[in-house]
Amino acid sequence: MWNDQKSIALTKFCILFFMAALFTTVAAAPWLLRWFFDFWRPDLVGTENFFRATIYVGSIPAAYLLYELLALIRRIQADQVFINGNVELLRRISWTCFMGAGLAAVSAYYYLPWLFLAAAAAFMGLIVRVVKNVVAKAVELQDEVDSII
Repeated sequence: MWNDQKSIALTKFCILFFMAALFTTVAAAPWLLRWFFDFWRPDLVGTENFFRATIYVGSIPAAYLLYELLALIRRIQADQVFINGNVELLRRISWTCFMGAGLAAVSAYYYLPWLFLAAAAAFMGLIVRVVKNVVAKAVELQDEVDSII
């Protein structure tokens, strides 16, 4: 039977998987880019440094986002759900999405498909922002109820 603990375990696994994928991508970036240019986009030869910069700079907010997600899921596992700390984590996660969107938008200068990633990251930032506002309101209501009791 599926339950909250299994869901949290799956979420943790996915976060750790994406962390490993991120670190692997960063470590393998020179080879991945060579393969990309040789087999898929030889017309982009000369932009390797831009791609490399996008990958390396973009890995910083991506790693931070994954770290914050892991912290959030650990708090949820510890039954610390509607707390101000989670509101702050969600705020930082949303701004990290917007940072990634900005970087991808700038990178579209040399490779237009980065705009799709920019749009997806901005949309994700918006979704997280809405969830952050819902959690913030729940924290406010919980604090109000606790002060009445």
